[in-house]
Amino acid sequence: MIYQPLHPNGPTFSRIIAGAWRWHTVSQQGLERLIHTSLDNGITTFDHADIYGDHGNEKLFGDVLRMNPSLKKTMQLVSKCGIKFQSPHRPATWAKHYDTSKEHIVWSAENSLTQLNTDHLDLLLIHRPDPLMNPTEIAEAFSSLKHAGKVLHFGASNFTPAQFDNLQSYLSFPLVTNQIEISLFLPQPFFDGSLDNLMKHRATAMAWSPLGGGKFLTAENEIGSRVLNGLNLLAYKYQATPSQLLIAWLFRHPSQIFPVIGTTKPERIAESIKSLDITIDRQDWFEMLKWVTGVDVP
Repeated sequence: MIYQPLHPNGPTFSRIIAGAWRWHTVSQQGLERLIHTSLDNGITTFDHADIYGDHGNEKLFGDVLRMNPSLKKTMQLVSKCGIKFQSPHRPATWAKHYDTSKEHIVWSAENSLTQLNTDHLDLLLIHRPDPLMNPTEIAEAFSSLKHAGKVLHFGASNFTPAQFDNLQSYLSFPLVTNQIEISLFLPQPFFDGSLDNLMKHRATAMAWSPLGGGKFLTAENEIGSRVLNGLNLLAYKYQATPSQLLIAWLFRHPSQIFPVIGTTKPERIAESIKSLDITIDRQDWFEMLKWVTGVDVP
């Protein structure tokens, strides 16, 4: 495994991050296996959000840590806040909306600490850009949590470059990442300024859905079929699986992308590690891009 900082003044994470958003769908034994498989393969960073598993994933993960307290010393914990939706667990919410008020951010972070059974988060992200976002309030919330030692670092998720710049301008410390959707199937961040903007800030992207939701596995459409055929050809050249090639394609970018692997299959976690050893040839990188766009670059 490779461990790198998200920012010169940010946390050091495993280059591959375990995404826990679907981990409520497995048994407690299965959850423990996912955690241990990740750690055994050097994946020490775990990505959560307060809403995952209908607000239940963090507690399920925290229950494992309660039974195995030594595990906390070997991992970094990420969470996200700001989305609210109707749920029996949140009876006061009647409409899906965003809440980036100081009060909610602080409450959500402290609740995540309780659920995860930890005394601090290594990273807290605003989950989605809020049209009613008051950057002064977010800055106050972040500063309060940082001063109290409850959250060590902060970032954004799904922000545009302009939204990222706006929030950063209100902070005296860096936003260390923007967690955005990036994959061969959704390559827009390579061209819309998202990755360029992060490089300008010396920050790195966390890529959610780095395999494109597994579209290549079924080849249900023209693009999926084209990608699957191409990956099968490259698999022999690189002695790698299609999944490993898709992750390696992201690693090829100089911004140092951190893929968030959202699988519930331990073997998929172990499989992802080899992608760190693959360097996609520049021409193959552009050829892979063409499988999705259907055209050569201009």
